[in-house]
Amino acid sequence: MNDMPVNVPVDNPNADTEWNDILRKHGIIPEKPPDPEPIIQEALIEAAKRAHENRLDDKDLDELNDLEDEEDELFLEQYRKQRLAELSTLQKKSVYGQVYPLQKPDYSRDVTEESSKAYVLVNLTSPLGTNVESRVLTELWRQLAVKFGDIKFCEIRADLCIEGYPERNTPTILIYKDGQIKRQLVTLQQLNGVRTNQRDIESVLLEIGAVAENDVRLKHKESDEGLNAKRGKDESDDDDDWD
Repeated sequence: MNDMPVNVPVDNPNADTEWNDILRKHGIIPEKPPDPEPIIQEALIEAAKRAHENRLDDKDLDELNDLEDEEDELFLEQYRKQRLAELSTLQKKSVYGQVYPLQKPDYSRDVTEESSKAYVLVNLTSPLGTNVESRVLTELWRQLAVKFGDIKFCEIRADLCIEGYPERNTPTILIYKDGQIKRQLVTLQQLNGVRTNQRDIESVLLEIGAVAENDVRLKHKESDEGLNAKRGKDESDDDDDWD
């Protein structure tokens, strides 16, 4: 029979005292919750370690050369070789590298069948020059086709592809893989509207698995961010002309 009293006064059940240890042993007070500090400290150390290991991920080859005085020479050389190998592999896979204009009779061959080899992205464009979103996407299509040569970027006027296709639904993005439409975006409103940029499209490519998270082509320099911000402002000014 347990001789411990049922109602035992406890000033602080979380205190590290011999009396509390006895009470916990007999189940009178609950076990002391684990101290979160070691877990937090371990997470911070691991985060700092990862940040140090990945400190060169956003550097191009010229920037790696500039770091020779700051980084271990052997480490830099190994990292440079790794980066060159990644770029070489991507270059071998880059069999497209341009925007392919589509003809309706060839759609099945050039899109559906081709998607068994690679991701195929189709831009259904507006026939009207006043559709700003369509103009934005057409320019992005050219940029991305060069950047991601292992993905086939295609383009066709929506009304020539689908009779009676509503102008309000342009531009429309269709993403094919293995003969199926994996994703479709009707206009750019699901992205960033007329301010849609490369990163917005790249985030979609990441989501569907067309590119990997560690793909070196996804790295953007800080200077590019400033340029994109300026371009976004300029586009905003241009939009006023279309109102």
